[in-house]
Amino acid sequence: MMIDTHCHISKDDYDNPEEIIKHMENNIMIVSTASPKDIKEVINLCETHKNVYGTIGIHPEFADTYTDEDLKNVEKHLNHPKIVGVGEIGLDYHYTKENKEKQQELFIKQIELANIYHKTIVIHSRDAIEDTYNIIKKYKSNDIKCNMHCFSGSLEMAERFVQLGVTLGIGGVLTFKNEKKLKEIVTKLDIHNFVLETDSPYLTPEPLRGHQNEPINIKYVAAKISQLKGIEYAKTLEITTETAIRQFDLNI
Repeated sequence: MMIDTHCHISKDDYDNPEEIIKHMENNIMIVSTASPKDIKEVINLCETHKNVYGTIGIHPEFADTYTDEDLKNVEKHLNHPKIVGVGEIGLDYHYTKENKEKQQELFIKQIELANIYHKTIVIHSRDAIEDTYNIIKKYKSNDIKCNMHCFSGSLEMAERFVQLGVTLGIGGVLTFKNEKKLKEIVTKLDIHNFVLETDSPYLTPEPLRGHQNEPINIKYVAAKISQLKGIEYAKTLEITTETAIRQFDLNI
């Protein structure tokens, strides 16, 4: 069994989401919200498909526009049995650093919700790795699990996050020919620190790069990890699946 720990499946992304989900029959998907308006759709997918779980949260790109009602709507659904995390949440300084304080405030508020409801934190961090680390270290309760979605930092930062008990989401970027940092991380760190993800419909792995991504393509990420670690493909799936089940408290 494979588990795609981070994907986006909505009618905005796919002409036929049901077909995409069917491709993952006998496997598991954790669907993440991309905006506050996605929450209802994610909940519906969780309730209508046995192999779909969800995480809900407010992405940092909405730091200037989210409302208290949006936060209350996140909190309202955190007791849902198939909502397994708060996310994706975090910091993104790629397009603007002008609202850093607002992003950090939103991030902290949602970490606090995760602490209260004992949900895994799913982190988005882009060009903000040091601030992300410092906030997680300071505000995350010790018993709360945490996953770094689509990790893109250095080996040193990967090691620091792992020391906090954070798992690293490894996706299609690993298969890109010119990607060096992530390959070094996967080669040098213990495989038990990794979970598989696609970030569908984005970041399509080789050999399908240029096409729309979907969760079934997680197999290409697993194959690349197997190659870099020098272990059997089945063993990679076994270990990463066990890690994902533990990290997201999946009731499978």
